[in-house]
Amino acid sequence: MADPSTDDTPSAADGAAPSDGATPSGGTRWRRFALAVLPGLGAAAILGTMTTQGLLAASFAVSGDSFKMSAASLEGEGFTQYGDVATSVDDSARPVGLSTVDYAELKDLCMSSLIDLPIGTATLRIGAGAQTPVEGTNLVMDVEQLRGDASFSNIEIGRDASTLDKAEGGAGPAGGFGLQSDTISVKDPKITSWAVNAGSLKLSGLKLSLKPGEDECY
Repeated sequence: MADPSTDDTPSAADGAAPSDGATPSGGTRWRRFALAVLPGLGAAAILGTMTTQGLLAASFAVSGDSFKMSAASLEGEGFTQYGDVATSVDDSARPVGLSTVDYAELKDLCMSSLIDLPIGTATLRIGAGAQTPVEGTNLVMDVEQLRGDASFSNIEIGRDASTLDKAEGGAGPAGGFGLQSDTISVKDPKITSWAVNAGSLKLSGLKLSLKPGEDECY
């Protein structure tokens, strides 16, 4: 008689597949779902659960999709902006307004991105700053569109991008069109962006959700 302790036959408790070799469809769908979603959730969790320090305001290859940001207000000190190009890993390029803010506070921030999954479209949504504003330093945004009621102090429009000096690292190429100001204040900003970099980013009261369908910030 064979000793049961040496029996190598997998059991259901070991998580083995059924004897006919078929993999349960539910498990297959979950693994595909996890592979598609976890990278995005991991990046969002890193942003939301810790203060990220020491990041350089250097360019990086962006994803093929933009994302949306909205807030009750944006208050910033040290602002510059000039025209730039955001490049994807497939070498496609798109024009953006590269905006740099030395220090920013955003109240009731919302960030959302649509994700295509095997089960359909889903929305990754991050909220923070409902009670205590989100704080960011050396904030760099590849902005495709910005809407809102804005005011600036000591603004300079049409300055050569290479001479911009009101935000650290906010200068651009020589001959480029640039603008800058000591402060920027935007009420009810709605932003479409391709990328955001920050020297530090603190998201108070983080809420992260992934829901089926389209549920963007605006």
